[in-house]
Amino acid sequence: MSPVRPDARALIDAFLDPGTWRSWDEPPVDPAPPGSGYAEELAQARARTGYDESVVTGEGLLDGRRVALVACEFSFLAGSIGVAAAERLTAAIERATAERLPLLAAPASGGTRMQEGALAFTQMVKITAAVAAHRAAGLPYVVYLRHPTTGGVFASWGSLGHVTMAEPGALIGFLGPRIFESLHGYPFPEGVQVAENLLAHGLLDAVVPAHEARLLAVRVLSVLCAPREVRRGGPEPDERVPPVQAWDAVTRSRRDDRPGVRELLAHGARDVTPLNGSGEGEADPGLLMALAMFGDAPAVVLGQDRGRRRVTTPFGPAGLRVARRGMRLAAELGLPLVTVVDTPGAALSKAAEEGGLAAEIARCLADLVTLEAPTVCLLLGEGAGGAALALLPADRVLCAQHAWLSPLPPEGASALLYRSVDFAPETAAAQRVKSTDLRHDGIVDRIVPELPDAAYEPEAFSRRVAHALEHEIAGLLRTAPVDRITARLARYRALGRR
Repeated sequence: MSPVRPDARALIDAFLDPGTWRSWDEPPVDPAPPGSGYAEELAQARARTGYDESVVTGEGLLDGRRVALVACEFSFLAGSIGVAAAERLTAAIERATAERLPLLAAPASGGTRMQEGALAFTQMVKITAAVAAHRAAGLPYVVYLRHPTTGGVFASWGSLGHVTMAEPGALIGFLGPRIFESLHGYPFPEGVQVAENLLAHGLLDAVVPAHEARLLAVRVLSVLCAPREVRRGGPEPDERVPPVQAWDAVTRSRRDDRPGVRELLAHGARDVTPLNGSGEGEADPGLLMALAMFGDAPAVVLGQDRGRRRVTTPFGPAGLRVARRGMRLAAELGLPLVTVVDTPGAALSKAAEEGGLAAEIARCLADLVTLEAPTVCLLLGEGAGGAALALLPADRVLCAQHAWLSPLPPEGASALLYRSVDFAPETAAAQRVKSTDLRHDGIVDRIVPELPDAAYEPEAFSRRVAHALEHEIAGLLRTAPVDRITARLARYRALGRR
């Protein structure tokens, strides 16, 4: 039995606070010649559905926050988009931009309205342009794909969300399966154009029913719409740390019970919303991407996940492309970016080499060091090789007491220098990989103490780190973007010159 799915009005009721919906819709101007077959189809659709077009637009409150919302109604000519529907959508998006409102979109459509042909087909361009202008204004765009969403709608405004959710079991794809079978004479493979499969391939952030989508949208907007001026609360984080031995730090950083980025978010952050994938057909379970609040400071978080890394493949090109999506999100919305380094090194494999590992490290470095958003890097544990370097170059760099940074794992460096791994402890010390040396050399700005080891105090340590992150973000938000970028570039230009 097929699930009961809400129509446009029921979806609006499920999303918005009761009684707050206000329609923006004007009566549509029909493109159909009077007396034509198409005019009759429109009249019948209106009589049957109670809708005057395939889209409804307006505004309301989402947990008390004013938002704009546009939704398709599939029962009206399969939710297809013609000139009148496109004009309604575009006008609503432009109004949301002018009034600086977050925009929620809920497509459910077969795509272009075939009765209007090429003119209807090209309407997707102006809708896309309006969404692009909304995003360029630094305003959040959240998409909830409903069953079914195909064709030009999926290939335009349905695929441009900062955060994208979908209905469970929803058919989502470019070419509808019925059309594919008619054209090719055999059915499209089952299970491909399904929301859950798109989630697995990094094309969606979540698959949830409407009532859960509302809760997720509330969390998302609590971060994306948070004030960009944050009071720097509390005293300066305590930097006093006892002497650290390099090899001791390396061995402590590798403990199975050492807290990682997930513990940091669980104990030190609120309003955490995990995001998923690169948006380009790739996902990496070892790279956690999330929206979160550290105290009153909003952030996009990109963290190498030590727990997931042990049961999946090492950090590779896909993880770096996921990271670059997070960087773009931070830049577009003016959100601070927090990167968390905790990696034994990048993938060493045929697939990683052919997938462009080195090039993706270079692109991450270039994107991050020139990013307009405020950036903070946290060296949380292991920091080996290019996988660590790719997430390093930030405005401010924090380092856990027993975290470290090295061109290779110490065993690898020892093997390269001495043809034996036996000299790893001496190599680690000589390469100045420990936190206090990193601070002395200008790579790290602040060390977060472990009392005496993060593994013994995961909750307290996570809160200590979160407080330090909030403190640093608050300071960066008070600095003009051009001054931040100038100082960041000068910082890395000066490394090794003092």
